[in-house]
Amino acid sequence: MTPREYLGSAAVPGGQELKLYRRGGDFMIVLDRNELMSSRMSGSEKQLALMTIDRLKGCKAPHLLIGGYGMGFTLRAALGALDATARITIAELVPEIIEWARGPMAKLAAGCLDDPRVTLMLDDVVPVIAAGHGLYDAILLDVDNGPDGLTAAANDRLYNGKGLEAARAALKPGGILAVWSAGSDDAFTRRLRGSGFLVEEVAVRARDNGKGPRHVIWFAQKR
Repeated sequence: MTPREYLGSAAVPGGQELKLYRRGGDFMIVLDRNELMSSRMSGSEKQLALMTIDRLKGCKAPHLLIGGYGMGFTLRAALGALDATARITIAELVPEIIEWARGPMAKLAAGCLDDPRVTLMLDDVVPVIAAGHGLYDAILLDVDNGPDGLTAAANDRLYNGKGLEAARAALKPGGILAVWSAGSDDAFTRRLRGSGFLVEEVAVRARDNGKGPRHVIWFAQKR
C-alpha cells in the first residue's frame, strides 16, 4: 500500500487540529482519528449542491451561501449547475483550508475559487448567516459530520433553535436550508420542523457510483 504523506495541519478556532494527508493522488483531511473528508468520496457533497439547486427550479439569479469549503466538491458542483447570473458566497473558518486548495490541492480545486460568481469570506458562517437577513435563496451547510459541533463546539450554534431561527431569517421566502450529515438525527429533524421549516430528509451514497456509506441531507424550506 502506498504510504500516507503528511502535508500540513491547521488549528480550528475554538476546536481541534485538522491534518492534511496525501496517498498517491488522493487527499484526506483528518480530525483526530476521524477522516472528515476524502477526495475518494465526494458523491454526497456534490448532491448537497445539485439536489438543492434542483429544488430551486424557477429561481432567477439565485444567491447561495455555502458554509465550509472542504475540498470544494459542493462549490464545483454548484458552479457546474448554475448559469452566469448566480452568486455563491463561501464562508470558510479555517484559512489553511483555502491555502491547501490553492496549494497542494490546486488541481482538485480546478480554479473554482476564482470563478467570478464566487465571493470568499474567511469567516465563521454563524455571523455571516446572522448578517444576511432575507439575502439567500439557499444556505448549504457542511461544516461538521452532522448537526453537532464536532470540529468546534461553537458550531452547535448552527443547529440549535436560535441558529435555525437565524438561518430562516437569512433565507428569502421559499428558500432552502440544506444540511449535510454522516448520519440521521431525529432530534435535529424535530428542531427543524419546530423552527417552522418544511423538512425533507434524504439518504445519499458517499460515492459517485452510488456505493459507499449512506449519508443524510436535510432540505428545510422556509414557509
